[in-house]
Amino acid sequence: MGRIVFTGGTVVGAEGSFDADVLVDGERIVAVGTDLPADGAERVDVSGKLLMPGFIDGHTHMDMPFGGTVTADDWDTGTAAALAGGTTTIVDFSLQDVGGTLQEAVNTWHEKASGKARIDYGFHVAITNLTDEVKAEIPRLADLGVSSVKIFMAYKGTPLYAEDADLFEAMQVAREAGVLVMVHAENGDVIAKLQEQALAKGNTSPVYHALTRPEEAEAEATNRAIQLAEIAGAPLLVVHVSCAAALEPIHRAHELGQTVYAETCPQYFAFSIEDLKKPDFEGAKYVCSPPMRDAWNREPLWRGLQLGDLQIFGSDHCSFNFEGQKDLGRDDFTKIPNGCPGVEERAQVLWSLGVLEGRISENRFVQVLSTNQAKVHGMYPRKGTLAPGSDADLVIWDPMLDTTVSTANRHGNVDYTPYEGLTFHGGPSEVYVRGESAYRDGEVLAEAGSGRYVERRFMKPEI
Repeated sequence: MGRIVFTGGTVVGAEGSFDADVLVDGERIVAVGTDLPADGAERVDVSGKLLMPGFIDGHTHMDMPFGGTVTADDWDTGTAAALAGGTTTIVDFSLQDVGGTLQEAVNTWHEKASGKARIDYGFHVAITNLTDEVKAEIPRLADLGVSSVKIFMAYKGTPLYAEDADLFEAMQVAREAGVLVMVHAENGDVIAKLQEQALAKGNTSPVYHALTRPEEAEAEATNRAIQLAEIAGAPLLVVHVSCAAALEPIHRAHELGQTVYAETCPQYFAFSIEDLKKPDFEGAKYVCSPPMRDAWNREPLWRGLQLGDLQIFGSDHCSFNFEGQKDLGRDDFTKIPNGCPGVEERAQVLWSLGVLEGRISENRFVQVLSTNQAKVHGMYPRKGTLAPGSDADLVIWDPMLDTTVSTANRHGNVDYTPYEGLTFHGGPSEVYVRGESAYRDGEVLAEAGSGRYVERRFMKPEI
C-alpha cells in the first residue's frame, strides 16, 4: 500500500463541490488541493468523475435470526453487495439473546463478521430483554466501541417488543452514559390487534402486512418516543421513517429545539403499497417494516430530506430469499419474514430519483449517505469526509454510468431484487477502502476478512 494521487476529478463534500486532487498515503488522506506534490505517487485519472467520501450505512442486518429463519446475506455476501453500492462502512445490529447480555451480543457479532467482512464495520446493540442487569450494562458499551442501542416499539408478542416504561428508563440510562437510543417506532399493540382481526376474517395475503401497520400507528409511536425522550432529556434516532404522518412530530421536535435524528430508506421512494398487491404472492418481496406506503408520501419525505428533518439515508438491508423464506408466509402474511435487500441499490436510488430529478443537491446526497452518518454514528472525522487525516475511503462516482438492475448482476446472496428491471443513471465505478481498491467496474476486489471493526463514540453532533 503506497501513495496514490487522484487527479482531474471534482471533490463532492457535504458543504460544497470543487475541482481538486486527493493525495493518499497508505490508509489515510494526506492532502486535498491543486498542484499537489505527487512525489512518485501512483496517479489515478478520474477526469469527468466525482470523488466522494465512502458511503456509510448505519442500518443493516447481516446474518441475523428473525421469525424462525436467518437473513440470506452473511457478512461476506452482504458486505460485497455494500461495496458494489459504494458503501465502505456499515453499522449492523448485534441482537441480544433473550436471557443473554449485551456483551455477549457484541461478541457473537464479532464472530459473525470476523474473516468475512470486506469493508469496515461497527455494531449497534438491539436490546430484546431490558432487565435491571442489562440496564446496568449500557454504560459499559463505550468500552466495547458501541455508541448506540436500538429498542423496538413494534413486534408485540416477540422478544423484541419493549414496554414504554422500559423504553423510558433505557433513555434515562443512555443519556447518562452518552449512548444514543434508536427506536423502531410503530405501535405494537395496535398492530397486533389489527393482525388478529385480519386473520380472523381470512385476510392472509401480503398487502395485509401494510394494511395492519397503518401510517397512524407509526406516527403515534414516533410522537410517543419523541415525548418520552424529551422527558428523559435524551437524544433520539428514529429509524426508517416511511410516511408524512411520522415526519410531522419529527419536524415539530426540531422546531422546538429537541435533539432528534431521523432516517429514511430507499424502498419508500422506489415502491408503494401497490407493490404488495402483486399477484402470485409476488407482493411478499416487498414486505418490510414499516411497510411500503401510498405513493403520495414520497414528496413529503423528499421535503424532509431537503429541510434536514431527515438527516440520514440508510438501507435497512434485511434480505430473505423468496423461495424458502418469504414463502413461509404464503398462507399467513404475519409469517412473511420482514425485510428487503437494498444495501447495493441505496446510493443509486437516491442519485437517480433525488439528484437527477432536482430534488436534492449532490452535496446533500453526500451528507445523508456519508457525512451525517459518520457524525450521528460516532465515526467523524475518521469517516465521512475527504480531509487530511481521514481514512482513505473514496467513491469514484461516474455520473454517466447506467445500470439496469437484475438479480444476475447483484453481488449479494438473495434470490431476487425488488429493483429488478429498474435503470439507474450514475453509480460507483471504483471504490477504495483505506487506500486499497476494493471494487472496480462491477467486480468486488476486497477479500473477505479485510474489513476492520470501528470503535464509535456518540458526541451529540449538530447537523
